[in-house]
Amino acid sequence: MRVRSVLTSLAVVSGALFAPGIGALTTAGAAHAVTKISHATATSMFSASGITWSSSGNCSDRYNSTCTSFEQLNLATAQGAQTLKSASGCALNITGGTETGHASGTYSHWNGYKLDFGKAKCLATYIQNNFTYIGLRGDGAPQWQSASGNVYADEGNHWDVTYYNCGGC
Repeated sequence: MRVRSVLTSLAVVSGALFAPGIGALTTAGAAHAVTKISHATATSMFSASGITWSSSGNCSDRYNSTCTSFEQLNLATAQGAQTLKSASGCALNITGGTETGHASGTYSHWNGYKLDFGKAKCLATYIQNNFTYIGLRGDGAPQWQSASGNVYADEGNHWDVTYYNCGGC
């Protein structure tokens, strides 16, 4: 029985050491494997939750910056939007997804980690009253962080949200 306890402990410690983004053997900022979804899957999920989306070009082409695309969105990002909708009770309109034209980086729109939400008083009040203010981003945008670690940046005319996880889905 003692051998089993030792092996169980080793498995837990090894899991923590090698878990993506958590353990000592990972690199800061390294993205781990994520589940990607199609535009159709994302829109179905958003519709089911009462989340709307729009684009200035009235299109969904990932390679057109005037479109709003969800192609190659991370499943956790879509689930994070659903969590935000259910937790806040606010109307949510997505104005930016995985289309080209956003800033690059590991945790970027293109890589499926970010969504932009249209500004609304309900959403601003919810974010500012329920999340922790963490200061200004490098570009001057004020930021709030949820308990789950997702980051909400006020870019003036929209909220730029980085989903590292589904927000407790």
